[in-house]
Amino acid sequence: MPGPSPVPTTDHVDFVVSQWRQHCPQHDVAAMQIVSRIFRYATLATRDAEQAFRAHGLQQGEFDLLATLYRGGPPHTLSPQQLIDALLLSSGAMTNRLDRLETAGLVTRSPNPEDRRGVRVALTEQGLARIQAAMGDYLPVLEQLISPLSDGDRQTLAALLRQLLAAHDQHSPGALRP
Repeated sequence: MPGPSPVPTTDHVDFVVSQWRQHCPQHDVAAMQIVSRIFRYATLATRDAEQAFRAHGLQQGEFDLLATLYRGGPPHTLSPQQLIDALLLSSGAMTNRLDRLETAGLVTRSPNPEDRRGVRVALTEQGLARIQAAMGDYLPVLEQLISPLSDGDRQTLAALLRQLLAAHDQHSPGALRP
């Protein structure tokens, strides 16, 4: 019985970079090898993840908002500003997303008892059930996406990506703080 197919040693980015090097040798395209792979992988991973979200009637942004409320634990409530900061959205985009989720019965907005000018966003029971079900389909997609990597490679990649993001977040206006 044949074993698993070997993982190719070259990819589309290798092809693109070789073209750049051939036709524009005056440019250093070394960074392109990394950043283009991140962009390309993000596109492919997003496509796969969106299939899991659609199975639950969600778009990625809606999933992200529900997941942000869910992962904070009970009472699954945050302010719109906390959601904006966590999801890197404009206030207008947040309002539109909250409107859709509230209309669908997945979140509620209520006055903030600690600040009468503000509101709190909370998962409804239906929203909690929806995000739990979606997570059940989403996590296997993530596992499949990284299945070619050994445990050691996963840890190394996570550490390297963390290093890049931490450096970027430190120098970006509005950087998120844990």
